[in-house]
Amino acid sequence: MPMLLVVADAQWVINDVRASLGVGDWVIEVVPDPYQAATVVSEMQPQAVVIDMQIGEMGGMAVIRDIKARLEGGDRPHLVLLLDRTADSFLAKRAGADAWVVKPFGAHDFRKALSG
Repeated sequence: MPMLLVVADAQWVINDVRASLGVGDWVIEVVPDPYQAATVVSEMQPQAVVIDMQIGEMGGMAVIRDIKARLEGGDRPHLVLLLDRTADSFLAKRAGADAWVVKPFGAHDFRKALSG
C-alpha cells in the first residue's frame, strides 16, 4: 500500500485528508512539525506528501523547498500543497509543488491532485 505523509498541525485538515482518501487506499502518517518534514520524508520515503500552506511558523512553501533541497538529485515524492485560496496557486507554482488544491476540498479534487 502506498504511503502518504501529511504535514499539517490542524486536526480538521488531517481529518479532511483521511476522509477524502477513504479506508485502506493509503498508509497515512502525520508530521505536525514542519521543521521535521524533510527528515521524515528522507527516512520514510513516502510516495506523496501533502503539505498545508499554513503550518507552524515555517509555512508550506518553505516545507516544499526544504524537501526538494534535501532530496535533490534523488527520487522524491509527489508534493501537494493545500492552499487557503485560489490566488495562492501562484505561490504553489513558485514553491515547486507538483499539484495543489484549495481548502476546503472535496474528495474528487483531492484525489485528482494526489494522482498527479
